[in-house]
Amino acid sequence: MKTFFALLMISLCSQGFAAEPRPNIIFVLTDDMGYGDVGCNGGKFVPTPNIDRLAAEGTRFTQFTVASPICSPSRTGFTTGMFPARWRLTSFLQTRAGNRACEQADFLEARAPSLARTLKAAGYATGHFGKWHMGGGRDVTNAPPFEAYGFDEHASTWESPDPHPDITATDWIWSPKDKFKRWERTGFFVDKTLDFLRRHKGQPCYINLWPDDVHTPWVPADDVPKSDSPENFQRVLAEYDRQMGRLLAGLKALGLDEKTLVIFASDNGPLPTFRGARAAGLRGSKLSLYEGGVREPFIVRWPGRVPAGRVDQQTVANAVDLFPSVCAVAGAQLPAGVMFDGVDVSGAWLGKPLARTKPLFWEYGRNAKSFKYPGGRDRSPNVAVREGKWKLLANADGTRAELFDLEKDVNETQNLAEQEKEVTARLLKLALDWRRSLPKLETP
Repeated sequence: MKTFFALLMISLCSQGFAAEPRPNIIFVLTDDMGYGDVGCNGGKFVPTPNIDRLAAEGTRFTQFTVASPICSPSRTGFTTGMFPARWRLTSFLQTRAGNRACEQADFLEARAPSLARTLKAAGYATGHFGKWHMGGGRDVTNAPPFEAYGFDEHASTWESPDPHPDITATDWIWSPKDKFKRWERTGFFVDKTLDFLRRHKGQPCYINLWPDDVHTPWVPADDVPKSDSPENFQRVLAEYDRQMGRLLAGLKALGLDEKTLVIFASDNGPLPTFRGARAAGLRGSKLSLYEGGVREPFIVRWPGRVPAGRVDQQTVANAVDLFPSVCAVAGAQLPAGVMFDGVDVSGAWLGKPLARTKPLFWEYGRNAKSFKYPGGRDRSPNVAVREGKWKLLANADGTRAELFDLEKDVNETQNLAEQEKEVTARLLKLALDWRRSLPKLETP
């Protein structure tokens, strides 16, 4: 065992991570944020000075994608380091009948790899504050508790195995009767995060800070009617950015600013997109495998360790990379016997861009009935693969093959499938073989 840890520390130091002290790690997962919602990515809705400050004091990645264009499987990709369909999660978790219709399980199995559980075993205090949506809620009453995934503490929303009473006064996602109102919830989760850090100052902490902003409904104040209007979105986004400023100020007040790695991302693309503006012109939206549905803001900040003001336009990274990358930073041993889909990209966080050698895969749309949105130009085929500059989309039956060169055409406007038949054939086989390898839902 001593030999293993000696080799582990040598490996970490070779990547630029010192053995001690290990940083606190806060993973901020925004809900339904478009690539173009924030100023540092060209957003023009409202100023986002605090999120922009994260980028100015850290490194922003422009080629980061999530594992799914919808919440539950996307969050599973971050949590497990594996493509979510391997755990039979294909869409947002809902009623048991709705889950069967989506050909998916009712929750993420407790036996799945868990980043929090792995870090807890490595000596981290672990907390989850915010949305969960990987099991629990509606008529699913047997979802594993937070402790089964390795969390010491939690405060979560209605779509979880243990909703916090201060934000779930009724049997629904939110209510005017909640002690902390819809527009106060991000602040509630930030407060929980800072309090957890204060109470565990002698121990490294890993925290999921997963607000349910900027997901609809957009309710910015008590006297504002519920509406999915641009005006309400602007106010909700401005408040969300203000809370990110409170998080940074709180870290500084606790003397933890330079001891804390902050990772900022979102779970999937926006809906509504306001004619593509929220996706910065990228094709697609939430529920779509085009870039507008899966390409997300991604910022890493750790003063003195992660290069400040840097933009990495080269590294192709994905949500499934978070698990091995965070473990590398934390000096945590990866669980034995797990075939992770993600790779360690922590070197890119320190300023060394990586050339990805492992392809990325997506699937969304098991059938026409439960996966009928979005429509029109944003409706994508239901399987996708990216290898190098090439991205191919196709239906699981092999029809509607679309090939795009993302280096020249990030907005996916020119289908090159006919011009690049050899590339198309190779990637189509790769994608369909992967899709066929995925486990099917076992029905009673």
